[in-house]
Amino acid sequence: MSDDREMTVVEHLTELRRRIIWVLVVFVAALIVGFFAAGPIVEYLKEKPITEGVPLISLHPSDALRVYMQFAFLIGVVVTLPFALYQTWLFVSPGLRDNERRVTLMFIPAACVLFVVGLLFGYYVVFPMVMQFVSGISLGMDIKPNYGIAEYFGFLMNMVIPFGFLFELPIVVMFLTRLRILNPVRLAKVRRIAYFGLAVVGVTLTPPDIVSDILVIIPLLLLYELSVWLSRIVYRKQLKEDETWEKEYGWEADEAVR
Repeated sequence: MSDDREMTVVEHLTELRRRIIWVLVVFVAALIVGFFAAGPIVEYLKEKPITEGVPLISLHPSDALRVYMQFAFLIGVVVTLPFALYQTWLFVSPGLRDNERRVTLMFIPAACVLFVVGLLFGYYVVFPMVMQFVSGISLGMDIKPNYGIAEYFGFLMNMVIPFGFLFELPIVVMFLTRLRILNPVRLAKVRRIAYFGLAVVGVTLTPPDIVSDILVIIPLLLLYELSVWLSRIVYRKQLKEDETWEKEYGWEADEAVR
């Protein structure tokens, strides 16, 4: 029996390794495609009002290559995300019921949409506030800002990408609730801690002024409350499913025990 169990663990690890390899293969392919698609995206972002009046200059021969690689990486992540989530679902789905498999599969497109929405929120809401703040400091010191293109887009990535992952919170909570790892009761108990953590994240990612902090922290708190609400819906359905299953098959289990 111990040999069978060991074989099962080995099979699971082999399957996990195989799925990780496939995700890496897709990511590398998306990275190559993203390198060629990075040019038009960089040109589009350079023309946005965020950089209006502030020239972008190259400070190093490899700056252009560095920018291309940054955007290729971002494109690779966005393209690979649905495939990676699907591979994750395939790995955990054998341990789920049929109805749970169908429901959790629907999380994948929602997770991808929320990731993109988070990127847009970071770029169109948070990043302009940060740039306005830092540019205001430079002008206040009578310093004409000139941004190195690699530093500018690196700063943009560091500001925007975290919001893509933060906006995944509702989907992650729903998925973990479906797996019975989380439930709305636990989420309600840690609400204060979660609020504090999200507030720290919001303050860290925004300029040190109260308006910017509020504009970022409030959406993060709303995301958490949305997560609790969605977890509550999923949890109630689970309770009804368990009750139905108990009525249909519970007596057979009792007979088998006897």
